[in-house]
Amino acid sequence: MNVKSRLFSRPAMDGDGVNIRRVADFNRLLLDPFLMVDEIRSDDKSDFIGGFPPHPHRGIETFTYIRKGGFEHRDQMGNVCAIRAGDVQWMSTGSGVIHSEMPLADAKDGLHGFQIWLNMPAADKMRPARYEDSTATEQRRYENSTGALFYPLAGQWQFEGQSRQGLIQGLAANGAVADLMLAAATADTEAGRASLSLTERGFVGAYIYDGALLGIDDVRYERGEYLLLQSGELELVAANEGAGVLLFAGEPVGEKIVHMGPFVMNTEAEIRQAIEDYQAGRFGKLQASIPAH
Repeated sequence: MNVKSRLFSRPAMDGDGVNIRRVADFNRLLLDPFLMVDEIRSDDKSDFIGGFPPHPHRGIETFTYIRKGGFEHRDQMGNVCAIRAGDVQWMSTGSGVIHSEMPLADAKDGLHGFQIWLNMPAADKMRPARYEDSTATEQRRYENSTGALFYPLAGQWQFEGQSRQGLIQGLAANGAVADLMLAAATADTEAGRASLSLTERGFVGAYIYDGALLGIDDVRYERGEYLLLQSGELELVAANEGAGVLLFAGEPVGEKIVHMGPFVMNTEAEIRQAIEDYQAGRFGKLQASIPAH
């Protein structure tokens, strides 16, 4: 595993007082085509019960993955869906989306999930919005001889020499996301490891959400770190406690952006237009929903 650079997640707050940890780069675009990763993780309802009331987006794609608990998604296109553990949800917001994400009332065991932002190329930023989720799709996880579990969430992957397809296809910039769970060492076995072929990807990244990874000379990379990796044949090795890793791959968009809140466009004028369109009601209207709490 050749680590080119490492970023560190930071505490933040979003929505109606939701506590998160965030890795974001809207300036140097080191994560291109990805822009941001938010991790929500708590067994304390006060950290997330406020959820994310109705808000707009333009010019990005949002990809949500739930590991524990769940959210109810609503948008102005008429989509209403409960996203639960193992589910993913994708919105290509294009010219405009209004949506809300509220914690499910029947989620009793806390919440752990991620929302990922991808940049859209300028040529696609004003196309009609698209929505898809995996709630009706079979969840498939793949295990290797070390007990590593690979869960392809989006795009195409090569895991242990086999092609594996994610739950959702068609993300911007050939984006791909996967969850890799590496087993802890035992008295009889070493910690888990896994091989992935990423030779033709312009961007490869890994966010550690559990345990730790070992790099060259047994350098430890800990929970909360986002690693920018060299593309190629990738060998991921867990420390003794095991590791949980969210993997990212894609092709950099390579365009200058302007970011303001929920909008990511290419010029200041486009940002002003997005604000004007939203304030004028041109994004549509979200049907009122009853808060989950």
